[in-house]
Order: sequence, then structure tokens, then C-alpha cells
Amino acid sequence: MTPRKDRSVADTPPTRRHENWWRGAVIYQIYPRSFADGNGDGTGDLAGVRARLGHLADLGVDAVWFNPWYPSPMADGGYDVADYRGIDPAFGTLEEAEKLIAEALDLGIRTIVDIVPNHISAAHPWFAAALASPPGSPERDRFWFRPGRGPDGCEPPNNWPSQFGGPAWTRTKNDDGTPGQWFLNLFDSQQPDLNWDHPDVRGEHEDVLRFWFDRGAAGVRIDSAALLTKDPGLPDLPEPVGSAVPAPHPYTDRDDLHDIYRSWRRLADGYPGTRVLIGEVWMPDMERFARYLRPDEMHTAFNFDFLSCPWDPERLRASIDTTLAAHRPVGAPATWVLCNHDVTRTVTRYGRADSGFDFATKAHGVPTDLALGTRRARAAALLTLALPGSVYVYQGEELGLPEAEDIPADRRADPMYLRTGGTDPGRDGCRVPLPWSGTEPPYGFGPASADPWLPQPADWADRTVEAQRADPGSMLSLYRTGLRLRRAEDALGDGPMRWLDSRPDVLAFGRGDAFACVVNLGPDPVEPPAHRELLLASGPLDGDRIPPDTAVWLRI
Repeated sequence: MTPRKDRSVADTPPTRRHENWWRGAVIYQIYPRSFADGNGDGTGDLAGVRARLGHLADLGVDAVWFNPWYPSPMADGGYDVADYRGIDPAFGTLEEAEKLIAEALDLGIRTIVDIVPNHISAAHPWFAAALASPPGSPERDRFWFRPGRGPDGCEPPNNWPSQFGGPAWTRTKNDDGTPGQWFLNLFDSQQPDLNWDHPDVRGEHEDVLRFWFDRGAAGVRIDSAALLTKDPGLPDLPEPVGSAVPAPHPYTDRDDLHDIYRSWRRLADGYPGTRVLIGEVWMPDMERFARYLRPDEMHTAFNFDFLSCPWDPERLRASIDTTLAAHRPVGAPATWVLCNHDVTRTVTRYGRADSGFDFATKAHGVPTDLALGTRRARAAALLTLALPGSVYVYQGEELGLPEAEDIPADRRADPMYLRTGGTDPGRDGCRVPLPWSGTEPPYGFGPASADPWLPQPADWADRTVEAQRADPGSMLSLYRTGLRLRRAEDALGDGPMRWLDSRPDVLAFGRGDAFACVVNLGPDPVEPPAHRELLLASGPLDGDRIPPDTAVWLRI
């Protein structure tokens, strides 16, 4: 196909045509396999997305971020990429992707694509060539091939663990069937890590960025952005001191990463409009986190501290303050995320006794109160939409979908579940296909004859888009109204905020001269501050008072 160089994000409708759109954007995350099925095979696809663009326009989002849509064996939900310049046949074609980018842009919605630079699929031509070549060959230099330790090299080269459980090394076989070298895979064994010291790796990824920017993509989300470079000596991971590994870490947040992202920023800045770099950076040290957001590196990065924070006024206030303080010196906007394709859905998490999130504590059968979780999720929606910066909405959050926790073992596909022998429930529960209409599965996800790739709960009839669109009290109506007001209020989005006087169990802050958000996280109703108008409430009020687990937007 001819690259769409004749069209840029500068061509969007006037209400969204400004180079700093990303500083206050509402970005909707699409997990393509589960958004909408256009061809009736049970798997979401680009035809399904194109048919449902009206939903996103009505919702009022500024951009969509697609999880990987590339050709892939799907060993890890598409994060095992076999070809960065194509579209997996299960999702459609490159031509359809180009049409989708253009059609979304006509509605004022920009497109952000997922880039996976730490590793590729074992099915990628580069890795196939490496396996077919001898130790020490140029083809193997693009990866981390090493001999093993111990008798006959039968032990991994070091003690690094896989993110999915077990060792981060997989042993190859020689042509004669004897054991060969080991290769590094920080994730699944089908995802060999790339060697970012190799010029081919750096050049390839810069070319991939150009490929998608030429086709109209407004930015890229960078997967596992802090893991790319490794200590070339591949030393053992030292014993943690307290809760942290002593610096410098052999493969996380290494200083040489920043040269990579500076080169990417120079490339992005060479395009018209603004092509943004968005990092997935899991970083407990907020000062080091902010280094990725210096003016010549990434534009924004995901705020995982806020995402993992429990429904607790002191912890939330501290997370907000820490986040804004970390971003202030580098002039970058904060991002606010409640849920994504990797974590327990908000409605379920907020209904639990421990409402924080930690992969290490994720387990089967944790009790939840969905009514409580829904009230809190509604309040959290207004909280995040009122905070300074940009907001990410994971598909289904606008419908108040809970985690699907009763997926049969033989239908689960996540390597987190498979590699731990089922002790970790994995991430399938937040990836169940969306319900669009009707009273039983597949709820309009695709033709009724198709069985979705993950089973949908039988009690989602009242959570479909169709059912909620007609209900002014629904989660969907709350999100649509909230996003409309956010767009109309000049004080919302990017900009400063100030805390207002309130009880310790209440979060109250002002934006601009006349807007306030008040969230009651305490056990008793509270009086709102003096105001001229109630703009929006996350739930029914108690007379004039704000009930527990409720948020309001006020004209003060």
C-alpha cells in the first residue's frame, strides 16, 4: 500500500487540532481480539473496530491505542511479534488498518500503535535465521545466546527469572539433536529478547516507527520500555536489599536506555503535527521514572503507582501528589489509569477488602462486592477525568465490566496462567470480549453463530452498550457526560490543580477558578463546599450531602 504521507494529524477537526493534544487527551485502549468481531469467526478484528467507531466518537475520546495487531503466533496475546509491518490475518489487512486510521481521524480520533521493542516472536525471520546459524554467527548476535553453566552446560547462564514464572532462559537443540546454547527470554520462551547493543536492532525499530508514522499513526506506546538494554556481562541478579535489587540493575532502567529514546524523539519530531512516544515504565523510583519524560525523550508514560493504589484517601492523595511532583521538573503531564489489559478490572478490584493491585498477590477466588466496586469505580472515573493531564480508558471500563473470574481452565490462554500451573489466574479475565447488544452471549460481539475466543459471562445483559445507552444512570452515560463536560471545561485536562480544605477521608481539589471535584472515601455523608451548580455526580446524593464512595463535579 502507498503510505498515507498526504494526511497528518494536523488534518483533524478544529476542536482537536493542536500540537499539544496529548497533554490532556482521553485515550481509549483497544484490545483488538476482544473489541468487536466483524467477520464472525469469534475473534475481534479491524472490521469490527471500523463498524464501532461511532461508539468511540459518541463517547468523546481523543485517541485510541491498539494493543499489538501484527502477525503473531499469539503465544502472549500478540506481544510475540513476527512482523512489525503487517497485520495479523485474524485481524485483517494492512489496507484495512490504513482505512481505520483515516476513518478514525475523520471523527477527530487519533491512532496510537503498540511497539514491542524488548523481544520478538520465535517465529520472526531474524530468530529463525539465528537458530539456523552456528554459535558466534552475526545472526545470533542480534539476541542473547550463551552457553550454559554446570555440567555439560545444563544450567541457565544466570539466575534471571522470567516475568511469567520460571527461568528467563531456554535451551536450543543442535542439528544433531544434542543440547545447544541458551537464549534469553524475560517473558515467554516464544519471545526471545533482542540485543539492543546491535545496530541492526536499533535501525530496524527506527524504520518501524517511520513505517507507522507514514501511515498516519499519531504515536506509539512502547511496551516494557525500561527493559531493553542489558548488562553485557549478564551477571547474576543480586539478592534484594529490602524490597529492591541494588543498582545498577542488570536489565531494568539502565542509563543507556535514554539514548535510544532520544533518537526516537528526534525521529518523531521530524513529522508534521505531534507524534507522541508513550512509555510503559513500571518504576517505583519516581525520580528515575521522570527521567524518561525529559523534553527530548518520551512525551508521557503510564502512571502505575496510581493504577495499583487502593481505594484509600491517604494513599490516593499521596499518589497524586507524588505523581505531579515527579512530572513538574521535566514539564511533562501526568497520566491516570484505572485498568488495562494486564490488571484486574476496576469494578472487581475496588470491591475487595484489599483494593490495591499487585501481580505478586493475584490469586483465584478473592471475594469481591461488585455493588461496592461499581460505586467506587464510578467515583474513580470522575476523579481521574478531573485530575491534571491525560486519561486512559480501557475498553469495557465505560461499561463497568467486572473481571470474568469463572473462565474454564481449558479456555484460558494467558501464559501467566499456563506457566504457573494455574496458580496465577492470569489476565484472561480482563480480556473477555465486549458485550454490545442482546440478552445472551455473544451479546452482539459478532454473529450469534460464532463462539467468542473467550467465553462471556451469562449475566452481562444489563452491561451491553445497547442497554446502557438507553439508561441515563448507567456507567456508559456517566462516562459520556463526563467526557463531554471535560471537553467543555477549559480548566480540565492539562494544567494546575489545588487541594481544597476537606476532611482527611475526602479528596477535594479545584481546577481553574470555578471548578471543583470532591470525592468522599469516608464512611459518612459529607457536606460539599459552597457552590453555584452541581455539574455531575457519580451516584445519588443524600439530600445535598455526598454519600460514601461518591464523587461530584461542582461549579464553585
